[in-house]
Amino acid sequence: MSLLWVILGFILLVIGGEYLVRSSVALSFKFNISKMVIGMTVVSFATSTPELLVSLQAALKGSPAIAINNVVGSNIANIGLVLGIAALVSAIEVDKSFYKVNWPVMMVFSLTLFYFLKNDNMLSAIEGGVLFLALLLFLVYLIKGIKKDKEIEDVDEALAISSNFKIFMWLVIGAATLYFGSDWLVYGAKEIALSIGVSDAVIGVSLVAVGTSVPELAASVIAAAKKEKAISLGNLIGSNIFNIGSVLGLTAIIKPIEVTEPKMLSNDIIWMLGFAAVLLPMVFVKKKFEISRIKGFLLVLGYSLFIIMLFSSGKI
Repeated sequence: MSLLWVILGFILLVIGGEYLVRSSVALSFKFNISKMVIGMTVVSFATSTPELLVSLQAALKGSPAIAINNVVGSNIANIGLVLGIAALVSAIEVDKSFYKVNWPVMMVFSLTLFYFLKNDNMLSAIEGGVLFLALLLFLVYLIKGIKKDKEIEDVDEALAISSNFKIFMWLVIGAATLYFGSDWLVYGAKEIALSIGVSDAVIGVSLVAVGTSVPELAASVIAAAKKEKAISLGNLIGSNIFNIGSVLGLTAIIKPIEVTEPKMLSNDIIWMLGFAAVLLPMVFVKKKFEISRIKGFLLVLGYSLFIIMLFSSGKI
């Protein structure tokens, strides 16, 4: 039965990813803004909803390890697994906004989170407020820069004449299917994991994290297959920023999150910082401004190594 929930959840997440990408492209035509910005706002917020619900529920129910490790693991999966697989489907082009704005902002959020947690083994309400406020300021910056960015890549021209009602319905369908799909997949994955006796920390950073990252995987793979490369990369970078700023930020405001697993600070979050940091040099190596299939393979290989080390490190 648990396997059935996982399969049904995955199907819904793939459908949700398709509708989110479709609505995002339509919105980019509607407002004449870049798909990178749409990917970092509308898509990122919708695909971060599963992480928010899981982390908030975990914190309120006394499972802080799942609350934190869900986000840390999801951010690792977004780059190592999701971006890696998306690049294997189709090489992903990288524009200048990646290293001028998006990547630096993601690193600042990641390092700030590490400092907050390392400082007193807790993410307090004030620290959560700082993260959430920083996210809002970043969004204001993006919105203000929208008018200056008029470049629109080749996309499905039919979406340019989509009605507002149709776009709204696509967003609603996408968000609903992502919500229920993630809920079912996470439920099934947790049941399977518990049946083999793994800890909350391992569940949070691996199965739950991958489960809540499936929306990003679905949206990014579909975007890559359709050559919507700006959305594919912008979605992932934006999602990592949203995960820290909104998911952990809002969760900590409602319920301060305590670090109960020391290895999270000495191991898991270091992997998160490493995957985020390696993106910059990777963009400039060999084929510049492109995440090629070979680079995608290396990212997936790195993620596989992380999972192997996770399950062989004595946490289970």
